[in-house]
Amino acid sequence: MSKITELTAQLARPVAEANGCSLWDVEYVKEAGSWYLRVYIDKDTGVSIDDCEAVSRVLSDLLDEADPIQDPYTFEVSSAGADRALKKPEHFQAFLGAQVDVKFYRAQNGQKTCTGTLTGYQDGAVTLDLGGEEVTFPKEDVASVRLHIGF
Repeated sequence: MSKITELTAQLARPVAEANGCSLWDVEYVKEAGSWYLRVYIDKDTGVSIDDCEAVSRVLSDLLDEADPIQDPYTFEVSSAGADRALKKPEHFQAFLGAQVDVKFYRAQNGQKTCTGTLTGYQDGAVTLDLGGEEVTFPKEDVASVRLHIGF
């Protein structure tokens, strides 16, 4: 899997940048019996459908040439989204001080999720300010971290 996502990222990065975007993430996942190759892009002014289409057209051809996936799959290019997942150290660094939602593999203090201000990230451990108290959650407890969308 990582070979596919790494190759796709290598192909996608210059295409995204040529279209005024940056590459946020690449995932290759199986959902409901079907494989999906997803490329997430970002842009300071927001990603439009035209941005996704421009990246998708060029990248689709490059993927056809490289042919890294033997099985049938669905290819998608989309925005990282307002509630984007933070996965890489640089994602966490960029959003220090932001509100995030953390999901846990197992309940922590009776909760499977919590929302707090991201104050640190090191070797997969996530540190949040939870109402004035800093709490660090080890990597093995954290299922996902996403930007919080408040209304």
